[in-house]
Amino acid sequence: MTFINAEGLDHRALNDAIRGVEGDCTIEGCCGQRFIAAGMSGRDLTVRGVPGNALAAYLNGGTITVLGSAQDAVGDTMNAGTIIVHGSIGDAAGYAMRGGKIFVRGDAGYRAGIHMKEYKDKVPVMVIGGRAGSFLGEYQAGGKIIVLNLDAPEKKAVGFFPATGMHGGKMFIRSLCEEVVFPEQVTARPAGDDDMREVRADIEEYCAVFGLDAGEVLSAPFTVVTPDSRNPYMQMYVPN
Repeated sequence: MTFINAEGLDHRALNDAIRGVEGDCTIEGCCGQRFIAAGMSGRDLTVRGVPGNALAAYLNGGTITVLGSAQDAVGDTMNAGTIIVHGSIGDAAGYAMRGGKIFVRGDAGYRAGIHMKEYKDKVPVMVIGGRAGSFLGEYQAGGKIIVLNLDAPEKKAVGFFPATGMHGGKMFIRSLCEEVVFPEQVTARPAGDDDMREVRADIEEYCAVFGLDAGEVLSAPFTVVTPDSRNPYMQMYVPN
């Protein structure tokens, strides 16, 4: 294991240092440097501190573990691999992600999972342990977004306008969502046994990562959100 001290390094110098290391490495003293591990594959990276925007953008494999929080655009357009954040994340996490997994122990900001998509066996998964901000899953086209609301179950699990423009994939929220307003083009209903089988392994993996009791997490009621149409915008582009 190689250690890199990020103190005093700008984002270019830090990323050059990461690329210059063969094998796994740990970054100490990270403080807002952007684009860490962009396009990385086949390696494991541990970050101590707070990485800046676009952590693991275009990630193509390996595991990124953040022992703290992270800023905006975590996993932007990632293709494969796993991102584990022991704190919270900023806005637009998983933007257009098309594969891999993002596990967040804390909260997520606005527009988590925006434009998330899937293709054949590539089904991205984002699990948020806390609460998610407004516009969760905006224009979601595939994949699974799971919000567990573990830390403040008395509060709304998600913010305003969840699933706006959603036309693919599924959203699972650990709540009855009685106070959440969903758009007309989606269906929000209590999750049944078949629904929970789809996410059981993902939640069990998440709980193993963070040392949580999977049975307790899964014992609470979930709401599953699905789009009513595979292409709700067809009338905008196809003549009648």
